[in-house]
Amino acid sequence: MKRHEVGEEEWAFLDPLIPKSEAKTGRPPRDRRQMLDGILWILSTGAQRRDLPERFGPWETVYGYFRKWRADGLLDSIIDALHLRLDQQGKIDWDLWCIDGTSVRGTRSAAGASKKSTACHPEEPSDHGLGRSRGGFGTKIHLLVDGNGMPLEVEATAGRAHDSKRLEPILKKVHVKQKRVR
Repeated sequence: MKRHEVGEEEWAFLDPLIPKSEAKTGRPPRDRRQMLDGILWILSTGAQRRDLPERFGPWETVYGYFRKWRADGLLDSIIDALHLRLDQQGKIDWDLWCIDGTSVRGTRSAAGASKKSTACHPEEPSDHGLGRSRGGFGTKIHLLVDGNGMPLEVEATAGRAHDSKRLEPILKKVHVKQKRVR
């Protein structure tokens, strides 16, 4: 197993969560594990999609799977399943939660997109979490973790948003599902 790739134990957990393609026509579907590994490589390294190593397949295909799984809610359901598993193992601290934020400077080209481009993607916010602050043009990432450092919720806002103003909305978004014991 190489760095940023899913191991055997992790894949045994994730395999039933990722649906297999039922398509009978068109190109044969790609290996789901390979596509997930490619997505994780991009997210872990922060590299541009075009720099994806060839072992993960074409970057366009990996990005297509990422967009589809994100739109279908599959990635959210994987996070929910992981939270449930951690809670069952007693690894989520319900007594102490912490929130912190970090600012990320926007690139020079971040402000250059046309306002008309949002018409093509109505699900995207008009500012894409970009805004002006004393530090310049950028994004603020707010992360809510439990006492063990386990991420429970993350939110990106315009650069000027203060953590105290985002606390209540982020707390309302936390939804660690728990199995009921009968």
